[in-house]
Amino acid sequence: MTSPHNFHIPVMGVAYTIDTPLKVAPFGIDSVISLVDNVLLEKLRAKYSEKFNLPYKEISQKAEDYMSKRVTAYLDMINRLTTEKFESLKNNFEDKKTEIFDYFEMLPDTSELKKEFKKRMDSNIEELKNWVKNHLQMGSIDVNIMTKVDKTNYDKHGEALPQEYNDAHAALRGYANSSLESSLVLSAGMSPRLYSYIENFKDFYPDETGYIKKKIILKVSDYRSALIQGKFLAKKGLWVSEYRIESGLNCGGHAFATEGYLMGPILEEFKKNRAQLIEDVHGILVKALEQKAKPVPQKPLPMRVTAQGGVGTHEEHQFLLDYYQVDSVGWGSPFLLVPEVTTVDKETMQKLSKAEENDLYLSNISPLGVPFNSLRTASATVKKIEKVQKGRAGSSCPKAYLVSNTEYTDKPICTASRQYQYLKLKELDEKNLPETLHKKEFDKITAPECLCVGLSEPAIITHQIDYKIKDNGVTVCPGPNMAYFDKIVSLKDMVGHIYGKVNLLRKSYRPHMFVKELNLYINYLKNEVEELKAPIDNKKAKYLKKFTENLHTGINYYQNLFSETKAYWTKSKKNILKDIHQSKEKMAILSEKIQKLPVK
Repeated sequence: MTSPHNFHIPVMGVAYTIDTPLKVAPFGIDSVISLVDNVLLEKLRAKYSEKFNLPYKEISQKAEDYMSKRVTAYLDMINRLTTEKFESLKNNFEDKKTEIFDYFEMLPDTSELKKEFKKRMDSNIEELKNWVKNHLQMGSIDVNIMTKVDKTNYDKHGEALPQEYNDAHAALRGYANSSLESSLVLSAGMSPRLYSYIENFKDFYPDETGYIKKKIILKVSDYRSALIQGKFLAKKGLWVSEYRIESGLNCGGHAFATEGYLMGPILEEFKKNRAQLIEDVHGILVKALEQKAKPVPQKPLPMRVTAQGGVGTHEEHQFLLDYYQVDSVGWGSPFLLVPEVTTVDKETMQKLSKAEENDLYLSNISPLGVPFNSLRTASATVKKIEKVQKGRAGSSCPKAYLVSNTEYTDKPICTASRQYQYLKLKELDEKNLPETLHKKEFDKITAPECLCVGLSEPAIITHQIDYKIKDNGVTVCPGPNMAYFDKIVSLKDMVGHIYGKVNLLRKSYRPHMFVKELNLYINYLKNEVEELKAPIDNKKAKYLKKFTENLHTGINYYQNLFSETKAYWTKSKKNILKDIHQSKEKMAILSEKIQKLPVK
């Protein structure tokens, strides 16, 4: 069953959407839970079990396969509570009348479900009650696994455990064993070993009718990547039910920049090749299922294409649906200002509501070495800087989900850890570099912060969970689009904004989402060039050439797009084209600078 809405709420951080489905799924809205932190999932399960008088038995770290079991137990609980809430809504018309009317009121005006409800409002009350009971749809409780967060774990003797006990593998198994009928969102790029592991679980395969209990969603940033990953999974008999296109830079959290491929041209490529993609992958899937002696679908299975990253107006939302024919649009960061939806502590929510463009930046705080969209005033960042100034750089690394560095140790450690930063700074001091260069390297080493704790802290604070890790502060990961929202609002108002019923944007000028992304890429390239040490090698020269060509292609595409689409942008077209022209001029200056770079 598909959602009655044409937007979804993507995963945000570790904690921000950790219990969002319980709040929005009864209203038919799809959302995504992060499975990164099994410790937090277990603590939240204890809290919710107490709140709703559910039986609770702790799954301790001493239990066999405890990480996987914690994930399963939490998801089963959320599924049970959400389903009970939804069933109560549709079976108690008199008591839940206000919520039922809110359910239909929040639907887009184009919704057939909404139109039918309005037709029946004057009919017999019993008929209306029965109709509501049979037609209300619950939103999907989806989950996210970041494929890169898949560290090896060890037993009490220090011996490496088998691969299936790695973090991401255990989370996958936990989801596979849960009662959920929903989707697994795989993000952060292709992981052949994790993708291959999915083969072990029957819920990911279609049955005789083509129904898949647990679907696969791939978060992708370009068409080529989608095709490669889709075919890889199809060869294992696994169908990708949705390709979720996300802007490389105009998004929250980790920013996986493309080589200058912009969202508009990427969406255009999906639009043109969608039918071919389905046909090609279907053919591979059929052969794989036949070899496995599993049910084979007689026709291609449903395949959705969705988009997210920087969407901020109803006009942009509708354009993506109509022009690019996407099935749903992801709205993330604005929901950080909706207490009914996301788990955000009050202090952080106030900071987000006041944040302006300069407060939101592409940081180096992620231990993974991947650019990370963040807030300058986030309490974790402020406290990290204070500790560095006191000569206490680095974190104690209590969770170790993002360990990856083996520069100084046999077992990987985290670049945000006190251990790593102490060793790295000691090595830096021994180099006796000039003061300016020393400071630059010092800042680079001490930039990473403990995301494992910082991104889970909002749930610890909001749910008043007793936790031994204290005073680390909150890390928050909004996209640049956050700068244009300054009000703490209700779910109903935010949905109204998405569907064009109200306007929640602050009064300052907001560039179109495509233009904003374009300028983020130009600035990203500019920073890359400024960091280079001349002369550059051939590989770097080719990379810069490709990046530059793709941005020029994107700019030309946007000039044509906004000149030709007459049904949209009637009020803003002039400003959009002016912004694109200015971006083109900036790009021309940067291109000339790149062409003059000496090559080895």
